[in-house]
Amino acid sequence: MDTVIVIGGGAAGLMACGVLSKRHEKVVLIEHNSLLAKKVRITGKGRCNITNDADISEFFQNIPTNPKFLYSALYSFTNEDTKRFFEDMGVPVKTERGGRIFPVSDNANDAAEALVRWALQKNVRRIKASADRLLIDEGHICGVQLSDGRKMEGESLVLATGGMSYPLTGSDGSGYRLAREAGHTVTPLKPSLIPIETKETWPHELAGLSLRNISLRVYGRKKVYEDFGEMLFTHFGVSGPVVLSASAHMRRFDKEEYSLEIDLKPALAEDKLDRRILRDFEKYSNKQIKNSLDELLPKALVPVVIELAKIPPDKAVNSVTKEERHRLVTVLKALPLTVRGFRPIKEAIITAGGVSVKEIDPSTMESKIVRGLYFAGEIIDVDAYTGGYNLQIAFSTGHLAGENA
Repeated sequence: MDTVIVIGGGAAGLMACGVLSKRHEKVVLIEHNSLLAKKVRITGKGRCNITNDADISEFFQNIPTNPKFLYSALYSFTNEDTKRFFEDMGVPVKTERGGRIFPVSDNANDAAEALVRWALQKNVRRIKASADRLLIDEGHICGVQLSDGRKMEGESLVLATGGMSYPLTGSDGSGYRLAREAGHTVTPLKPSLIPIETKETWPHELAGLSLRNISLRVYGRKKVYEDFGEMLFTHFGVSGPVVLSASAHMRRFDKEEYSLEIDLKPALAEDKLDRRILRDFEKYSNKQIKNSLDELLPKALVPVVIELAKIPPDKAVNSVTKEERHRLVTVLKALPLTVRGFRPIKEAIITAGGVSVKEIDPSTMESKIVRGLYFAGEIIDVDAYTGGYNLQIAFSTGHLAGENA
C-alpha cells in the first residue's frame, strides 16, 4: 500500500494532507508540536488574514521573490478557491481594507480548526515527532527517520516545515537542513515582514504609542516604498502593519542605507497644514509652544516634534517665527528616522530565502534532484508582502504538492 508522508503541520502541510487523503489510502502527518496550525492561530493579530481579494494576476506584483515560479500553484488553487474552501468548511469570510480577507468571526482559531479537520481524515495517521533525516535510495525518496530512531517508509514525501520565523510555532529552520542533506541549495535566509530598529533613541520614549492614518516613505538611494496605515513606536524603533510591509522592500543592506519619513498628516498639504497650525497658534497665543499642539498631535509626540523642529519648548506661541513654523510643518510632513537594521529573524512574520526554485518543478512542486520529494510553503524561496499573500502561497503550493505527491 502506497504511503505518502507530510512533514509539517502548518498551513501548507495541512492543505497538502487534506488533498492527499482524497487520493491515497495511507497518509502520515509528522509534526513535533502538540498543537497543529500553530502559526495560523496567531497570524493577523489572532484574526488570520487568510488571503487577499485582489485579482489573481495582481498577486504576482505583491511577490518580490520568484513570482513566476508560483504561476501554476496560484492558478491551480486561487484566492477564490481559498475563500470557497473556508466557506465550505463552515468559516464564512469577509473583505477589509486593501482586499484583506478574514474570518467573519475575527478568530484565527476558526480557520486553523477548519484546516485541521480537513487534514485529519480517517486515513491520515498523525505522529508527534521531529524528522531527523530523509531516507533516499538511488535518487528516490523512500521515507524518513524520526528523532526517536523510528523509520517511516513512504513512496512520496511533502516537506512543509516552514521558515525560521516564530520558532515557538515550530518553524525552527530544521527543514532547510533536511533539504540541504538531500542535495538542495538553500538561498540566504533573511527576515521579512519584521519590526525595524532605528539609530535614533527617541522612539524608546514613545514606546507603546500607536499612530493611525499616517503615511510612511522608505528611502535607499531613491524612494523604494510608500504606504498609508497604522504604525507603532517601540523600545527599539518602529513596528506595526505599515512598518512590517516596508521591511519587505529593504533587501540591500549590504549596498544601501535606509531611512524613513513619517507623514503625520497625509490628508493635509503643507500650505493647509500651515494654516491649521496658525489657527491653533491664534487659539493658544499666550501659551508656550509645548502646550499648544495637543489638538494636532498625541501628547507624547509633541516634545519630539518640537525638538526636531529646533524650536525652544518654552517659547511663547506668539513669538514663534515664520521660519520656525515652516520647520514644524516640515517635521510633521516628514518625521525622519534612520534604519539601523531589523529585529532578530525569530521575530519576523516570514523568512525570505529558502530552497532554490531552480531545483523544484513549478507545475508539481516536486524536487528536480530527488524523485518523490515535494516542497510546499515557506520553506521554498518565495515570499510576499503583507495582506494575505503569504498564506495564499502556502495554501496554493500545499494544494499543488498534495495533488501530485
